[in-house]
This record gives sequence, C-alpha cells and structure tokens, in this order.
Amino acid sequence: MLYTGAKLNSVEILMSNKDTLFSEPVESIKPFAFDDQVVSVFEDMIQRSVPGYAELVKQIGLLSKEVVTPNSRVYDLGTSLGAVTLAVRRHVSDDSVAVIAVDSSPAMVKRCTELLEAYTSNVPVTVIEDDILNISIQDASLVVLNFTLQFIAPEHREQLIKTIYEGLQPGGVLVLSEKIEFPGEKIDKLIINLHEKFKRTQGYSELEISQKRDALQNVMLPETVSTHMQRLSSAGFNEISVWYQQYNFASLLAVK
Repeated sequence: MLYTGAKLNSVEILMSNKDTLFSEPVESIKPFAFDDQVVSVFEDMIQRSVPGYAELVKQIGLLSKEVVTPNSRVYDLGTSLGAVTLAVRRHVSDDSVAVIAVDSSPAMVKRCTELLEAYTSNVPVTVIEDDILNISIQDASLVVLNFTLQFIAPEHREQLIKTIYEGLQPGGVLVLSEKIEFPGEKIDKLIINLHEKFKRTQGYSELEISQKRDALQNVMLPETVSTHMQRLSSAGFNEISVWYQQYNFASLLAVK
C-alpha cells in the first residue's frame, strides 16, 4: 500500500501512553515482543530507554539530505513507528525518491501508517508488513537499520548485510544502529551500570529494569562494534565508522 501522508487530522494518534508494562511484579516473564501492548507505549519506552535516541533520529534525517539521490530508494528496515521515515521526509523533498518502510509487527505497521498519514509530504512511502529478511533491496541510496539487527537471529545477519550491500547504489550508505557489547568485561559492566542509572533518571524502577532485562534475554542479542565492522567489511563496504554513540548504543555508517 502506498502512503503519501496528507492528513494532520487527529492529535491523539500522535500521543503515546506512559510505559508501565513492567511496573508490577509477575511470576513468569514472557519474552519481549512488539505486540499491541508494547506498541501503545513504544514512543515513551524508547525515549526513556535509549539515551540520545531522538537526536540520532534527527541526525539520520540530516544525513539523508546529504546522501539520498534522485530516482533512488530509501529503506527503513524495522521501521517501528516510522521515526526514521518521518525524519527522512522532513529533509528529502524530491518526489522521485521512494521510501520503503518495513516491519514484521502488524501492530507497529498499523500505528506507523497512522503517523505517516498525519503528515503532508510529496515523497511516496510504501509501508510493508513483512520480515525484513524477505525484502529485496534495489536502487538504494540509503538503508537504515535503526536498532533492528539486534533482534535478527545471528545466523541470518551476515546474509542480510550482504543483501543490503548488493542493493545499494555505488556510494550508497547503510546506517546501522545497535545496542553494543564492549570486549572488556570491566568496561562492559561499567557502561551497563551507567545505562541503568540513565533509566532510573527517566523514572524506571529497579523492578521495571530487572523485568524488562529478563524479557529481552535471548530476544535482543547485541554484539561488539568490531563484530559489526568485520561483517560490514566482509560484505564489501569500504568505509565504515562509528558516527554516533551514547553509552552502549552506537550507530555506524558504512559506504559502498
């Protein structure tokens, strides 16, 4: 389905509920899933859980103005609520550019579509409900994996990066943002502690932090920056660098 977005007709669809999903003790923690409950609080959840998230999305929008070329495609893989897609549309006005926003969660796709339709833009957006592993990448000047790869099974990550590389135009850019691990045990523990302190300053309790950590275990599987760089290099990217980082959340740029 094609959405160009033309209706700012409902303020309430832009509002997010406060994240209290893990505020009450439960006997058995279910694996984290991007279901209706999570989607209803996702904007609040990610802002309070990922330091610098809003600024990173803003910077991806500014980056898109520099790297997106006419008659090319932009892929937002794991779009969630479409924050990156919206940021791109704020800075790219060429209607020959097509944005493809993909997410496997029906609840995310529904909410993303509502948000995209609330803003006017002449840049066409195709919202697709599918596993990003099934998506063919073609004629891309920019591909964004914004905290998405960490939810893909490790054995599929190499092929996904290769698929993205092959679908990028020469000079095309991949933005890969991930929660990361540090190779040194002491530094890794130190940064984890700092991140948890950040979440406490955002109003999360010890119970919420602990229960969400348990829910994400074996669902979100972070890697080191060096692992990401090695995979990107093996796929063929010739320029790779970290361009944004706060605590254990980093974003890499890779140029074909």
